[in-house]
Amino acid sequence: MAAHMRRLTHWYRAVINNNLTSLSSVRGYLSRSYSQVQTDFSSNRVRRTFTDFFHELYQHIIVPSSPVRPRGDPSLLFVNAGMNQFKPIFLGAADPRSEMATYRRVVNSQKCVRAGGKHNDLEDVGRDVYHHTFFEMLGNWSFGDYFKEEACIMAWRLLTEEYRIPPERLYVSYFAGDATSGLPADEETRHIWLSMGVPSDHLLPFGMKDNFWEMGEIGPCGPCTEIHYDHIGGRNAASLVNADSPDVVEIWNLVFMQYNREADHSLRSLPQFSVDTGMGLERLVTVLQGQRSNYDTDLFTPLLSAIQQRSNCPEYRGRTGEADVGKVDMAYRVVADHVRTLSVCIADGVYPGMSGAELVLRRILRRAVRFSTEVLQAPEGALASLVPTVAHILGDAYPELHKESDRIMDIINENEAQFLSSLKQGRRVIDRTLQRLENNDTLFPVSVAWSLHRNLGFPLDLIGLMLEEQGLSVDQRALDVLAIENENLRCQVQTSVGDTLVHLDLHSLAQLQSGEVPHTDDSPKYHYSLAQDGKYVFQPCHATVQALYCGQTLVSEVSGGQRCGVVLDRTCFYAEQGGQSHDQGYFIRDGLPDVLYPVEAVQLAGGYVVHQVTAAEVLRKGDQVQLYLDEPQRLACMVKHTATHVLNFALRQLLGSSVEQRGSHVAADRLRFDFSVKGSLSIPQLQEIERSIHNIITENKAVYIEEVPLARAKDIPGLRTVDEVYPDPVRVVSVAVPVADLYDSQTDRWTSVELCCGTHLLTTGEIGDLVIISERQMVKGISRIVAVTGDDAREAREAGQVLTQEVESLSARLATVASPSLAHANRLAKEVGILTDKLN
Repeated sequence: MAAHMRRLTHWYRAVINNNLTSLSSVRGYLSRSYSQVQTDFSSNRVRRTFTDFFHELYQHIIVPSSPVRPRGDPSLLFVNAGMNQFKPIFLGAADPRSEMATYRRVVNSQKCVRAGGKHNDLEDVGRDVYHHTFFEMLGNWSFGDYFKEEACIMAWRLLTEEYRIPPERLYVSYFAGDATSGLPADEETRHIWLSMGVPSDHLLPFGMKDNFWEMGEIGPCGPCTEIHYDHIGGRNAASLVNADSPDVVEIWNLVFMQYNREADHSLRSLPQFSVDTGMGLERLVTVLQGQRSNYDTDLFTPLLSAIQQRSNCPEYRGRTGEADVGKVDMAYRVVADHVRTLSVCIADGVYPGMSGAELVLRRILRRAVRFSTEVLQAPEGALASLVPTVAHILGDAYPELHKESDRIMDIINENEAQFLSSLKQGRRVIDRTLQRLENNDTLFPVSVAWSLHRNLGFPLDLIGLMLEEQGLSVDQRALDVLAIENENLRCQVQTSVGDTLVHLDLHSLAQLQSGEVPHTDDSPKYHYSLAQDGKYVFQPCHATVQALYCGQTLVSEVSGGQRCGVVLDRTCFYAEQGGQSHDQGYFIRDGLPDVLYPVEAVQLAGGYVVHQVTAAEVLRKGDQVQLYLDEPQRLACMVKHTATHVLNFALRQLLGSSVEQRGSHVAADRLRFDFSVKGSLSIPQLQEIERSIHNIITENKAVYIEEVPLARAKDIPGLRTVDEVYPDPVRVVSVAVPVADLYDSQTDRWTSVELCCGTHLLTTGEIGDLVIISERQMVKGISRIVAVTGDDAREAREAGQVLTQEVESLSARLATVASPSLAHANRLAKEVGILTDKLN
């Protein structure tokens, strides 16, 4: 490994000579002296300078921020770091056909939320002048390109030359090593900084806690070097670095991804080294605008001014702790921070709700409402009226805030009205409880606190704050026990196929790639046709076993009874993606026709299709196999997927183009479609949607599917996309209109057209029928439709007709009974109850 590091270092230094500023110019810059920090940087200029610096001087691609809802990552509630959207690259799982797979140098400003989960700043927001739930992370990345030396030079040049920060105000920390983990000190990084002229007394070693960054309990990780800023200056502040001093703060973290943390907690060297840096925009702007508080910068001052205009309180003074009498300034900070978070999250499709990220956002909204109305004494609606100010501050970087501002305000107002009603009731409960307490009693009853949380939706931290104002507290340990018990009751964890899937790890992926194992050709999944008799014909597929994965490692063979992942050179099986369930079926080995290898799940990892199989007999690398789809299951998924596209189109026809898809899932038995809408749909609206779909089914429209370059596809008028990383080229699915005709501006036919990797019918008539069996609001502003097709739809209609007849019959009987006896009334009441249960 040491030799490997020396070769890399030698190569990196060669790159510097050709592409980067010389070390002598960096040293020269260190000798300059500055009397004060520059104050002519607006937040927009700071953000733009960062991305332009790396893009124009160092050929980084500017990648837009991803939404704050993570893409296909259930381990996160929110995107909480700039690297989240690039995890597939770090894990070696990026689709080789996607633009992401080509990234080598990248820069962006990422919207982040830290509230809930491992990284949770919610309860600290407002108490100090630097914690936030929403923040922006400026970052630059190298994926197998430059490494430590270039990253350090770029960072120092940006801070001292472009941002003109006095070098003597900067301190640098590096990894001191860790004997327990067997990790040596990062002397390479130390020598890089010394060679650039950073004084040795400004260069400080720290351990795992401060200077070793990990993505999670497992996954890529590595040593980091951090740049800290001294707000005071004119002194040696080395002792205050990483000492929680508000005077000396970290502004930039440069992470060198060298290792992978394995499941057994050991560390293995990564097959490809990367750089991942992160610098909080809010903290950097505070430095560049000569402030000590993030809330005194132009990211917040317009908001604080707008809050003051809507409240009955004096203007914001920036006080904290005991000096902040009545917690007025804390309330200013809470409202300013939280309305930013609410605006960004709702614009990105995360609405206040009852679980996961939606529940966290609900807590944030209710906390903001409480501080706005009770502490700042602002009228109802004041919180939502701040949204245009947020859009004014952040809209240049994130234009969706302008586009969605009306929707954001509506959702905030609806949720505020609900909570204010609960808040009044909760305040009465607390007051009544206080009256019953003894004078010397400082503990609030846990049972009452839990009732406020469970029944009225009070966040637990909000209950604590309300009690704190009364000089009381609650037994937090007992409250935590109740919360855990409730969570265990709510989710009785059941083992599912998803829990036992065989996942290719990044080392095995790298091994496949270095061994020049070609990516799986999965184009045969699209090889089917419609015969003259109206039946679909799926072409046979013969393949070779390229790799076997068992027990977290690649093996040459597996024995009967072993569960393993099988990678083939080609496959007709559809791997779960794009909201469509994976195919099922089996394969047989050449020469062993009577032994079936059932395919239990199919996944896609870095261009390789992994078939999860429990081997019936010995299976070896190089074996020839014949693949057999479960054709009825595949066809059922095709029906549901095409029906989902038609449903999406019918919704837009009825409700307008503002309807946006928020999620979908296609399985053999039903389809699920989530979309943005104000309130639940009425019965007449649902009937109109069904009629529109039935017309398209009856007309038996052709479904056109064509693979086109991604840039060309994005030129199609009316194209519907979702937040996904699309391959290039990409498949365009169009109903009734050939793909080539979609580009014709003279074409006035409005139709369903989407980018989609799924498998589809060739004509809409094959859907047969569609019945919406459920429609409900998941959270404010997002509805979910569940529908069935074909025979299931027919059975649903028949069941509906039977229920209608039963309701009409019971209604007629009730109408004829003038004054029933008690026994007769009880029988009728029982029948009504049974029928109501049936309807539900």
